Amino acid sequence: MARVVRFHTHGGPEVLRIDDVEVPPPGPGEVRISVKALGLNRAEASMRKGSYIETPALPSGLGLEAAGIVEAAGAGVEGLALGDAVSVIPPRSMARWPTYGELVSFPAELVVKHPPSLTFETAAATWMQYLTAYGALIDIARLRPGEPVVITAASSSVGLAAVQIANTIGAMPVAVTRTSAKKAALLDAGAAHAVALAEEDLEARLREIAPHGVRVVLDPVGGPLFTPLTAAMARGGILLEYGGISPEPTPFPLLEVLAKTLTLRGYLVHEITGDPTRLEAAKRFILDGLASGALKPIISRTFPFEAIAEAHRFLEAGEQFGKGSSWWFEARFTLTSTIRLASGAVSGQTGQSACLPQGDFENDRQCFFRLHAGADDALHR
Repeated sequence: MARVVRFHTHGGPEVLRIDDVEVPPPGPGEVRISVKALGLNRAEASMRKGSYIETPALPSGLGLEAAGIVEAAGAGVEGLALGDAVSVIPPRSMARWPTYGELVSFPAELVVKHPPSLTFETAAATWMQYLTAYGALIDIARLRPGEPVVITAASSSVGLAAVQIANTIGAMPVAVTRTSAKKAALLDAGAAHAVALAEEDLEARLREIAPHGVRVVLDPVGGPLFTPLTAAMARGGILLEYGGISPEPTPFPLLEVLAKTLTLRGYLVHEITGDPTRLEAAKRFILDGLASGALKPIISRTFPFEAIAEAHRFLEAGEQFGKGSSWWFEARFTLTSTIRLASGAVSGQTGQSACLPQGDFENDRQCFFRLHAGADDALHR
């Protein structure tokens, strides 16, 4: 038996339950992973509410990201061995391959071995944000050194990943956020410029920053933002839309599109993860960036397993900077007695150092395991 988070009806965070379930052995081409850390993303809250692109049978699991150790392998699995430290690429179907649990089975082609320098926490906060940003900026838009790129919802995990990726290739990231509250943090995180929507004229600021127009825009918001964004774009520019979270209608800027021959392109990360050649290129870029330190996931807050509902409330409040929450656990079946949420630390073993959200801790994996969840806040904050 293993503990997993499921929901038996759609609704708010209160519908999430921790159930004991039998986890079957891995099938052909699958591995079973003892989870040490997992990522929390906004899409999971959408599926819990019944507003996701996938409609699950109930009760349903959740989760798109996890990291842990290979515990078992099915027939035909190559390149992965028992005991390997791994993380998972977000699957196309969250209902079929959920990650919120102590044990999960996953297709081997979506499982990545870590370099030794990568902690479980970092690995579990990696793939959704960096694959999404890489696919848009590098694979599709072919972002070039020196050119500006506008990144809306810049304080989200994907937004921060896009800032880091732009800097990695020598481009100029322009971060767009809702208010000035996060401008300083965005500049500290590597943005060349930060624009506050509620306090500044977006079109005017973008024209000031890029007088010849912006070729590449990455946006998960949609709605009225399309008007100033496209007005500030360069001829032949591309706007990549990967979310559409604005509750307001999104106008089609026909005259701007015609006059500037703009491309408005919908994009989902599955476009990259579903193509083996493109996925391999993305993995190489991301792993190289993690190894060099150019790419570094930001984890905002931690929660214990029992606080899953609270973690989802925090996720949906949209106030986090980067990955919004993480869960840490002591050894399986004795998870609650040594977790202190207020301090963000886990202890309880003689000689065991405290664990902080952004520390490079590598504790005894036989005695301790942690489960981390990061929030992908795509709100334009």
